[in-house]
Parts: sequence; C-alpha cells; structure tokens
Amino acid sequence: MTVEEMTLPAGVDPTSPVWAGYGLGVQVLRFERPEGGGTTTLVGHGGSMPGFLAGLWVDREEGAGALAMGNTTSGMDSGLAAGLLNDLRVAEPRIVAPWTPQPCPVDPELLGPWFWGPSPYALRSVGGGLLHLGGLGRPGRASRFRPGPDGTWVGLDGYFAGETLRIARDHLWLATFVFTRTPYDPAAPVPGGVSDEGWTTA
Repeated sequence: MTVEEMTLPAGVDPTSPVWAGYGLGVQVLRFERPEGGGTTTLVGHGGSMPGFLAGLWVDREEGAGALAMGNTTSGMDSGLAAGLLNDLRVAEPRIVAPWTPQPCPVDPELLGPWFWGPSPYALRSVGGGLLHLGGLGRPGRASRFRPGPDGTWVGLDGYFAGETLRIARDHLWLATFVFTRTPYDPAAPVPGGVSDEGWTTA
C-alpha cells in the first residue's frame, strides 16, 4: 500500500470544489480556503472517547500538519485543524525549492526556429530529456521526441508518433520532411535527391 493509494478518495466527484470521502484508512476532505484563494485538500482522521476528541490533519501540498485535542464530547471537527493550517499558511508561507534549469538534451544552438518550406516551426527542450517540434503561430504538426539508441530521436505522440528525427547542423530530417533554418534553403538536402534531369528516386 502506498501513500497515494491511502489518500485517493473513493465515491466523490473530483470536479466538485467541496467533498468528503475516505481513502484506504484515512479521511480525505476538500474545502474552500477560509480567506479565499481556491481549495485545499486535507488527509487525516479524528479520534474520540467519552469526554475527549482529537484530530490529526495534513495538508500534503503545503507539507504541514495540525493536531487538535479537546476535553469535549462533541463540537470539535476538522475545521479547527483546517483553521490552524490556514493560519500557518498565511503567517508562514512555505519556502519553495529554488528553480533550477534542466540540462538541455542537445546543443542549445540546435533549438529555435526551423522551416518546412515556408512554414515556421520551433524545436524546443521541454524537460525530462525530451524535445518538442511544433508550428509557430499556429498549431501545425507537432510531437514530442525521446532520444533513440543511435543519436536519433523517436516521436512519442502527435503527428510524428513513431517517426525518427535526425538532427544536423543545417537541417532536420523527419520521415520525408526536411526542415531548414531558412525557408526553402537551396542548400538543403531534398528527399530522394535531384539531378539536372529532375527528381530521382531513392
């Protein structure tokens, strides 16, 4: 059993801003933040015996928890712990880890604009060691690419899913498409090649 399984609520409408449910052994509550700013989800459980109540609730997103105990038989619910967590969030905002760029999987000079004929595209590094090729200023044909075993790249999704991308300094070769740094680059290789007599076959 994992923490994710324990905190996955059953029988709730995930599109609703407010709900209460159970994961595997713990309660899961989503409610509006008291001061606004969207919703929050708490995971935890209450405990009781005659004359005493307790509750332990954790905001996993904030990485904080609150424990409330009281000499009472009723009247103390998750709202007390939620209020304590909200006060903590407002008074002591969580310090997030500093952003650090991920390493680029190719020479950064190979990124940027490329052209398929007159149509502009952009080759980008999108994190996770992947590349993305997509149209500029319009949807165009787009795909993400993962590195292949031989220095090539393989389309993961979209129009070029399963196709092989080969990257050179002056052109990209993708299936039967040749992308160049300028529109209709006369020095670009042409699929199949050309001769004085016209197009040739592979």
